[in-house]
Amino acid sequence: MPRLEIAADGFRLDDRPFRIVSGGLHYFRVHPEQWADRLRKARLLGLNTVETYVPWNLHAPRPGAFELDAGLDLPRFLDLAAAEGLHVLLRPGPYICAEWEGGGMPSWLLADHDIELRSLDPRFTAAVDHYLEALLEAVRPHLDTTVIAVQLENEYGAYGNDPRYLAELAGLLRRHGVEVPLFTCDQPADLGRGGLDGVLRTANFGSRVEAGLTELRRHQPEGPLMCTEFWIGWFDRWGGTHVVRDPENAAADLDQLLAAGASVNIYMFHGGTNFGFTNGANDKGVYRPTATSYDYDALLDEAGDPTSKYEAFRRVIAKYEPVPEEEVPPPGAKLAPVRVELAEHAALLGQAHRLGEAVAAGAPRSMEELGQSFGFVLYETLLPTAGPAVLRADQVRDRAQVFVDGQPVGVLEREGRELALAFTVPRPGARLTVLVENQGRVNYGRAIHDRKGLLGEVRLNEQPLTGWSSRPLPLDTLDALEFTRAAGPAPGPVFRRGRVEIARPADGYLALGGWTKGLAWINGFALGRYWSRGPQTTLYVPAPVLRPGRNEITVLELHAATTAWVELRDRPDLGPTED
Repeated sequence: MPRLEIAADGFRLDDRPFRIVSGGLHYFRVHPEQWADRLRKARLLGLNTVETYVPWNLHAPRPGAFELDAGLDLPRFLDLAAAEGLHVLLRPGPYICAEWEGGGMPSWLLADHDIELRSLDPRFTAAVDHYLEALLEAVRPHLDTTVIAVQLENEYGAYGNDPRYLAELAGLLRRHGVEVPLFTCDQPADLGRGGLDGVLRTANFGSRVEAGLTELRRHQPEGPLMCTEFWIGWFDRWGGTHVVRDPENAAADLDQLLAAGASVNIYMFHGGTNFGFTNGANDKGVYRPTATSYDYDALLDEAGDPTSKYEAFRRVIAKYEPVPEEEVPPPGAKLAPVRVELAEHAALLGQAHRLGEAVAAGAPRSMEELGQSFGFVLYETLLPTAGPAVLRADQVRDRAQVFVDGQPVGVLEREGRELALAFTVPRPGARLTVLVENQGRVNYGRAIHDRKGLLGEVRLNEQPLTGWSSRPLPLDTLDALEFTRAAGPAPGPVFRRGRVEIARPADGYLALGGWTKGLAWINGFALGRYWSRGPQTTLYVPAPVLRPGRNEITVLELHAATTAWVELRDRPDLGPTED
């Protein structure tokens, strides 16, 4: 079996000099029926390794649970990588960043109101211990065979400075059977804080190659030089532009990195998609949720098709490492464009009781207190007096639509720091309804303790409101909804549904021009969020979620749409690249 060793002059595999040429490919962002295709294209690029994070929050949705089914079947992903002759760098966290919800840490950790994540807090380390035990038991046959190295934490130097915490995690990994080399990764300025003596340090950067390697060598005078995240693109956020990087510029930096004798992990080889509610967010003073597409301007686009950047990188890699002579597959088939009428509707407020059970309490309950990770919470109480009113909330996490007796009166939004609304209460005892969306837990920095819902007090004319019901709406299934034929406009929040005949399933894109904000599903598979502020105006539809014959499209529109139809298209629109 191959065994990676760390020598003074570099990596060695089976006692021979070895350079890691890897690419990022997150199995949880790709439909499992497409894993083999992406892995084959990784090998054809000239990669000898792929890298993946492991999202603790998906594998352990509840305390004590550990799931490996369908798109979480990590052992199967490792089998497929091995079948292509690829090694794997495994990055299990417990924190992964990855522009992923909560940095991959389960939301149920935050049910303890004073827990300290990424620390020696015994509640956190005990949970990590259980997670690593379950994970490493599941992948044990691949340790020291397919998996050649395991990452310790992730960019810890950007968050903390406690080597005892890193030593505790290293001990857990070893205790649960990891014998392959461990490594850390940090941005160059954080290398001093993020490393652990006896563990290989690696650096993350996308340019200024010489400076990055020099700083790494300053902290690690001997041993392999490696860039664990060589950023070749970037992620998009709602309300921003689609970020791209010139292929030749990125390839030139890759050339410089390989010419220096360094190993590399290309971030990302294939970005994939933040399906469902899984996108993360940043908050460095202003909350910014990440978009659904994780295209990342990677070597393979969101549908897995090779880009011009793929060809540019393949030429560079061929200068230093063997590249297979096989031809790279052409772009895959795409759906023929078709318009789909969504003629049926189901009002969310009227059918909320079918989607979750309400919990009564004096104050609003957070998502974490409700045992909920994703989706929405529907809060309701009665307003004591009629007349002009100002509603104020201590904290809205993240976006709240406010209704009085079922009529919309405004939106409170964390991103814009909008925490107050003025309206007229029509009668004593009017019903206040607040629909709060979790737009993605923060995945980077000190703001990762990101609880969701209405937090703290909600006041009307400075008087606290009491007697709340809090109804979790995770929307993990829509089977209980009852749809009727729409006779005319259906104001949101409303589910709209329609059907389309497809002769031969293929990749495609759902276009939502004229729609405002919400989520979309095809055949029960959650494609993710859409938002008219962009940048993206289409959602990727993987071919495996479609079937020959009739297919069902469901859209939750939170506000209003100018049309009752959507389109399936053969090409994406990820938005403008400049303001």
